[in-house]
Amino acid sequence: MDVGREKQLAAEAAAELVEDGMLVGLGTGSTVAFLLPALAARGLDLRCVSTSPATERAAGELGMRIETFAGAGAIPRLDIAIDGADQVAPDGWLVKGGGAAHTREKAVAAAADRFVVIASSDKLVERLSPPVPLELIDYGLAATLARLGDVQLRDVPRSPDGGVIADYLGDVGDPAELAARLSATVGVVEHGLFPSAMVSDVVVGRGEQVEMRRLR
Repeated sequence: MDVGREKQLAAEAAAELVEDGMLVGLGTGSTVAFLLPALAARGLDLRCVSTSPATERAAGELGMRIETFAGAGAIPRLDIAIDGADQVAPDGWLVKGGGAAHTREKAVAAAADRFVVIASSDKLVERLSPPVPLELIDYGLAATLARLGDVQLRDVPRSPDGGVIADYLGDVGDPAELAARLSATVGVVEHGLFPSAMVSDVVVGRGEQVEMRRLR
């Protein structure tokens, strides 16, 4: 399996879904690294928002127009958002956040009329499993960790918004139940479980083929 080639094929196929004049959310990670040049090469008039400083830099170097997604005057909605995933379950639930950008990634995905996930075939799983990335506030961190239970802090820089990055290592079980519990835990900014209702399409590179699955 040539994972890099599969990522490239999925990214290039997703780039073809973008139309001139769209407001576009750009994800973060190794698969998005293939998306950016494929999108830039189409020469479309796009207004984009990025989910991380790394994506913003890379897109800017390709001449793509990046606008702010912060503050009351920012773009309120997006036509499409395209991003990778760490795990994709058969029902469309995702685990994201290996690159610690899951809070911004979820904010962008939630604002998009169409959220497209791009992945190599190795990201497809029968059921979601740990780790599930977390972003936590620093204030009261020890108490938050005690409430969460089986969580390990990640030795990485803080998020662009100042959050502490960690991973939930317990059993995922029913992802909807775990997502609800994590969201309800005081001190958790965001978790890396993305519900299938948020996902419009999954584009998978498999060998030299591309599989496109429409979820909604």
